[in-house]
Amino acid sequence: MISADMTVSVWTGAAERLWGYSADQALHSPAKGLLVSAAPEIPRIFAGSPWSGRVRIRRCDGHESAADLRFTPLDTDGGAGWLVWGPNTFGRPGLDPAAVDALFHHSPISLVIWDRELRCVWFNDSVHNQDIYSSEPELGGYVTDVVRARHPEFLERAMARVLHNGVPLLGYELWPTEARAPDRYYCVALIRLDGPHGRPLGVCSVAVQASTGQEVGGLRLLNEAKSRIGTDLDPLVTSQRLAETAVPNLADYVTIDLVEAVPLDKEPLRRLKSTDTSIPGFYRAGAASIHDDLRESLWARGTPVYVPPASPFTTVLKNRRSYFEPVLDTSPGAWLDNDPDRAQVIRQTGMHSLIIVPLQARGATLGIAVFVRSQNPVPFSKADLALAEELAARAALIIDNALRYTRERTAALAIQRALMPHHLSGGSTVEVATRYLPADTHAGVGGDWFDVIQLSDVRVALVVGDVVGHGINAAVTMGHLRATTRALSKLELPPAEVLHLMDELAVDIARDCFDDGTSTPSAFAATCLYCVYDAKSQRCTMSSAGHPPPAIIFPDGSVDFAEVPPGAPIGVGLGSFESTEVKLPDSSVIGLYSDGLIETEHDVDRGLQRLRTALAGPISSLDDLCTSVVDTLAPDGPMDDDIALLLARTHPAAD
Repeated sequence: MISADMTVSVWTGAAERLWGYSADQALHSPAKGLLVSAAPEIPRIFAGSPWSGRVRIRRCDGHESAADLRFTPLDTDGGAGWLVWGPNTFGRPGLDPAAVDALFHHSPISLVIWDRELRCVWFNDSVHNQDIYSSEPELGGYVTDVVRARHPEFLERAMARVLHNGVPLLGYELWPTEARAPDRYYCVALIRLDGPHGRPLGVCSVAVQASTGQEVGGLRLLNEAKSRIGTDLDPLVTSQRLAETAVPNLADYVTIDLVEAVPLDKEPLRRLKSTDTSIPGFYRAGAASIHDDLRESLWARGTPVYVPPASPFTTVLKNRRSYFEPVLDTSPGAWLDNDPDRAQVIRQTGMHSLIIVPLQARGATLGIAVFVRSQNPVPFSKADLALAEELAARAALIIDNALRYTRERTAALAIQRALMPHHLSGGSTVEVATRYLPADTHAGVGGDWFDVIQLSDVRVALVVGDVVGHGINAAVTMGHLRATTRALSKLELPPAEVLHLMDELAVDIARDCFDDGTSTPSAFAATCLYCVYDAKSQRCTMSSAGHPPPAIIFPDGSVDFAEVPPGAPIGVGLGSFESTEVKLPDSSVIGLYSDGLIETEHDVDRGLQRLRTALAGPISSLDDLCTSVVDTLAPDGPMDDDIALLLARTHPAAD
């Protein structure tokens, strides 16, 4: 590009290949130095109108050569500068300039170049034939001033994203504000233009009128929904993504309202009080709008939505059929007479077309999806209704899965909290600190547990276990095994015998669940580490049922892992366990943990080494050490498995 003062203002890699000058050499230098001054074409080139043809150029090495170039003024007379381009810069040398001229100025494809501030610096003649641009687009105009499409701010954000990450955006839809045909839109591609050394120069937008009809746009919307919805099992997140997928391509405003309380700790709808004109009919799970402030919404996400007892919303819920009102009736006597607050918002925001679709899955109605148009002047069509129903049908099953998962996870957490110890104490024998973090996985909460059980004299049992599986079954099984461990510990048996009895009892419980008495469900399999520390002898006796070895932190800060023979998991029925005895000086720390702490990288050996490093060094307090270990080994929290950690510091026996 050549600026108005006839100096070079933009220099691309293609220009460098043609002339041989680097960007540092060419930028801000006199443009006429690039041409042979005696060439007769120069006066015509800068006369103020587009010029194309063969011209003599002067290369960096001093040699002259011919090039087919096009000089396009950036305004009517060249006062704003010129764009210089040609087949030598981006095509096969020798290409007829007339063919390039036809491509850029006589094709149905509009081309617009925007600078880094998203201001128009060049466009071809085709923009005058497309009704998504202002009638007289101005060079230097900002994108939202030049583009006359619905919601140009969405295009503005898309351009900024392409300019930032350099990833082309293809298939973006632009709908004219005053379409000559109600179903016409334009398919737009956005491509970043990079200069020397990859520095972004701006964005090029390419627009072509799309085929009429809604099949292509609908298919694209459904494909987008498939990729966005279903990647999360939080019903609020899933509902929100459904709403966002439909805005703005299908509707200007979308809400997802469920009959079940979301989040699940909210008060059920039946317990909420009604008003004089409305009842609590739904909980708002998702909402999206062309307006960032959601001015159309009377209720925030996660709050109850009130509707009149007789309204399209309750009718859809009762009849399980969609409600279609392409031209919203706001006249006296319509259903909005019974909903004054909603009627006021409709008038203020210009809502004029409405679709309400039931969300149904597995024979149950989960709620409704509401689609509204306001700024889009085109009423919903039957095709739009079919698209909304297809979108809702695909999303409803995913929302139902999310609700089921959330219910089970909430129940499992409640069971686990009820069955886990709340106040652990090792008396005068050991000081203890613990951490438990439930898994954040689609499979649900696991069955990890730990316990500290005071025995006779100055002896204490330390226990950690991990039930195979996730969900409510794992939580209940954890409760069984913890209660069994506590009962057996009162018999003062050696750790290996305790595990042997636990294994037998687990097999008996499993057989009671099956008529044939031969199968053992995996939910009754568990790993366990059972340790007994005697403060008088300073000895700790340990036995393992397939559990990771305990860590020992000695008073000097060194860390080692006890060599405990790994027996079979509890519930397998093999019943073969051995014990190991370790001498522990006073102020030693025993670390018991579940495998979720060391398998965060799916490499147990690396996990053990990381645990050793995290435990090493001076200890200020056990509680601080618990926090430090969990933050180091699982900075993002547990992912696929629960994390349980029990630290116990030994004290000398009282005289």
